[in-house]
Amino acid sequence: MTLQARVLILARDDRLAGPLADGLDRLGWRTVTARTPAAALAALGDLGLQAAVVDVQSVGLDAYELAARLKAAAAPRRLPVIALGDPDPVLRTPQFDLTLAPPLHPTQAAARLEGLLREALAEEEFTLRQETFAERGRILESPLQPVGPERVLVVGEPSPQLLALNHALSEQGAKVVGAFTTYTAFDYLHDGAFDAVLLSAAEDMNDSLSISAGMRRNTRLYHTPVLLHLPAGRTVNPSEAYHRGVSDIAQEGTPEAQVAARVLELARVQRRQNAIRAALEKARSSGLMDQATGLYTRDLFAAHLSRLAKAAREGGRPLSVCVLRVADRPEVMRARSGGWLDKAIPQIGSMIGRLIRTEDTAARLSAEVFALALPGTNDRAGRTAGERIAAVIGCTAFDAGQGAPPFVLEFDIGAAEVRRDEHPAAALERASAASLLRAG
Repeated sequence: MTLQARVLILARDDRLAGPLADGLDRLGWRTVTARTPAAALAALGDLGLQAAVVDVQSVGLDAYELAARLKAAAAPRRLPVIALGDPDPVLRTPQFDLTLAPPLHPTQAAARLEGLLREALAEEEFTLRQETFAERGRILESPLQPVGPERVLVVGEPSPQLLALNHALSEQGAKVVGAFTTYTAFDYLHDGAFDAVLLSAAEDMNDSLSISAGMRRNTRLYHTPVLLHLPAGRTVNPSEAYHRGVSDIAQEGTPEAQVAARVLELARVQRRQNAIRAALEKARSSGLMDQATGLYTRDLFAAHLSRLAKAAREGGRPLSVCVLRVADRPEVMRARSGGWLDKAIPQIGSMIGRLIRTEDTAARLSAEVFALALPGTNDRAGRTAGERIAAVIGCTAFDAGQGAPPFVLEFDIGAAEVRRDEHPAAALERASAASLLRAG
């Protein structure tokens, strides 16, 4: 489910911005380039842009003030702002969500933009959940970022250059753990928590990229950033590396201190995003959820959906709802009559809660009907989200009692996008009607 958004690029010349804009446009991200801060602010006001990239070297202005002005111009929508430049303490401010060293490959930029847009939605969602829960006398604690040094896993064969990278990371305050082989790296990743991974390319690039690709197939490691360092004589196809989960690439000859700074920049962002996700997860223990499934109750969902719709209108973002209704099939009807479907509902609800994005909201509307609220998502993507969840649950066999074969579930699915002047309950009714049509 990809968030395609229009992106502002602020740069005085096309040396870096031109290839980036062309590449992002080819990937489906529509870009607008502004040459001055005034033009950038005007574009934000007129075009409803969703993210910004600032070439800080070419703009040459006070970076903090400029990023703050861009964010203020986009309010109440949260605007992710990427600084295009070498990581520097001057750029390490709350106003820049991420700093990436040039040149910025379009595939890399697209991946980072999508992650930051989802983080912006998650931050907005947390604020809305605080308001919804406060109405019912519950307080959600604000995100708390971990204290202490960033933990970085360094993977690669021992060499003077790798030792220099370890030293540079330690000098900048990181706690470094070394792994000399792929197998050792995965042992460390599964046994501990790391804020980032520095991967020194081996002779066989496939061996190196298998680590980042394997991390993307693991739900716990999926978001952990990976910087691929290319020692002398190593080359890689950037598009392939980014598609296989690499977050950044440091080319041969990049000073070790700069490589370390780039790793720690990725780790800083990872910590912030993890803190937001953890804060949102606390809603499950609020005491307001459906006891059987841990999902939102019907009334709580209705109240929260109204807030989501208002925020979507103000922020110029889509909002979709999706209804999943347990389909009447002969084996399900038998399981229902024997009480086995009721016994499976807690597991089904738990699966739905784990399969949605952090910023999404899942509810149990009635005994066998579930609903999703999906910010930043149109109706087509909303339906895809429902189908993906149904497909995963459809691969699960549920107990039907001694001597009876396990049963599987199918869902009748309906999705609708909340229209600008529509009450969100009407969109939910349209989605529910669409699910009933499929049932018929």
